[in-house]
Amino acid sequence: MGVFDIIGPVMIGPSSSHTAGAARIGLMARKILHDEPAAATLTVYGSFAKTYKGHGTDKALVAGLLGFSADDTRLRNSFELAAKAGLQITLQRSDAEVNHPNTVRIAMTGKHGAQAEVLGVSLGGGKIEIREINGFDVSLSGEEHTLITLHHDQPGIIAQATTILAIGHINVSNMKVFRSGKHADAVMIVCTDSPVPEEIINLIRNISAIKSVVTLSPL
Repeated sequence: MGVFDIIGPVMIGPSSSHTAGAARIGLMARKILHDEPAAATLTVYGSFAKTYKGHGTDKALVAGLLGFSADDTRLRNSFELAAKAGLQITLQRSDAEVNHPNTVRIAMTGKHGAQAEVLGVSLGGGKIEIREINGFDVSLSGEEHTLITLHHDQPGIIAQATTILAIGHINVSNMKVFRSGKHADAVMIVCTDSPVPEEIINLIRNISAIKSVVTLSPL
């Protein structure tokens, strides 16, 4: 256990789970969308659904979607700022059973037409995990430089992508692949020790079976 785990994150309060974690989920969702959000539907579950107003979870989620960090004082006015930015927010509660009490599903549409849906959980102390991206079961903490691809599942795709990273002298810390079925769509998540340069991203994007590439910097 480190000092961060004991003291908690620098944040606008009152709760590291319900406020800081929520803001980071919203920010991660924005990065995954890879577009300026124009509309978002937020569905809160479990403890989030019961206490989101008192703990500012709703404001924190919207702040993250606007690109604000957990310690940004603008978090308190996020709904007003979202309206000024043209971001339409729909927030709804759900009584559905979920695997973690602090859970939110965010379905987004971007100003340039991008669409994405993520399921995130707040683990405590400001730590989060994205557990779904567009229906795929994933595991993403947001604590490392990360490259995410959506691709068609076929032999050689992983080898081609990792070879390009090696040529670019990008060290991979861990990698996971999730697929909906054999020879169907798949998601590859590659965590790296350093940012992936744009020229390397473009080489990976040009692999024939890869449909999209998104890169994320640490939160």
